[in-house]
Amino acid sequence: AAKGHAFSPDTPWQAELEQSFAYTETPDQLVTIDEVKADMEKSAPMDRLICGDVGYGKTEIAVRAAFKAVQDGKQVAVSQHAETFTERFAGFPVSVAQLSRFQSAKESQQVLRDLEQGRIDVVVGTHRLLTGSVKFKDLGLVIIDEEQRFGVEHKEALKAMRTDVDVLSM
Repeated sequence: AAKGHAFSPDTPWQAELEQSFAYTETPDQLVTIDEVKADMEKSAPMDRLICGDVGYGKTEIAVRAAFKAVQDGKQVAVSQHAETFTERFAGFPVSVAQLSRFQSAKESQQVLRDLEQGRIDVVVGTHRLLTGSVKFKDLGLVIIDEEQRFGVEHKEALKAMRTDVDVLSM
């Protein structure tokens, strides 16, 4: 089995982030959050699928997992939800960037440089993250929302990423 990164237990900032959630978590959401964090703290790379209807808090689970990864100095790649991640991390020293086709070439190049040098903690993008042109200084978690929208070649790129980083699919 591949060896991944065993993330540290929650920090006080993790508790602060979680307490800032504007809604009351459902019992299922709380159980899933605990299970995801427990998986992340193991040395084997996590490969977890979270299922649930739209509006039932899957993104918040992803936000908390991403924050846990960043607290350990790891970078996170997320397939969407730039606005949510930016808003949730606003009061913390977490750098969030977006990589999309709507950016200029200059903006994209700057994001790619910053990722490779470790100046970006969380990058949000879609298929662009899987092109092979994106290099991370220390990727620790990949979050894939609506994985069924990815084609075969993208799924192969995702499988290659899964060998030593934690993966959370929704």
